[in-house]
Amino acid sequence: MKEESEKIYTYYRKAQYHETDQMGIIHHSNYVKWLEEARIGYMDQMGFAYKKVEEMEVISPVVEISVTYKKQVFFDDDIQIRVSIRKYNGISLEFNYEFFNTTRNEICTVAYSRHCFLKDGKLISVKKELPDLDRIITAYV
Repeated sequence: MKEESEKIYTYYRKAQYHETDQMGIIHHSNYVKWLEEARIGYMDQMGFAYKKVEEMEVISPVVEISVTYKKQVFFDDDIQIRVSIRKYNGISLEFNYEFFNTTRNEICTVAYSRHCFLKDGKLISVKKELPDLDRIITAYV
């Protein structure tokens, strides 16, 4: 069984100038991109790189996403995105995200995303179809 700290992945990012809006803050649309970057990094750490999953002809699309903006992020702020698994049942996988602005020492955003698994356009059970992948994910729940 993994220690609690091993079940959380921290992705580090610096807010870029091109990501700001007319008000000089990071545009809200960039957060979803950052979620994906952090999630892909977490999957790599877990040992099931998304590229490897796709090579098995399985895709894992987003079916639900929620982002709550608490504080603004500005150009050049350093951000840590802490990712963990919220829920997993073999058919869907949910991630939690907490954005911590280390420049300003505050939580700026919280989010979650839910994904299913498809093969040939059909919903699959990872437990049945990809038991090795199921064991990896289950170790992080």
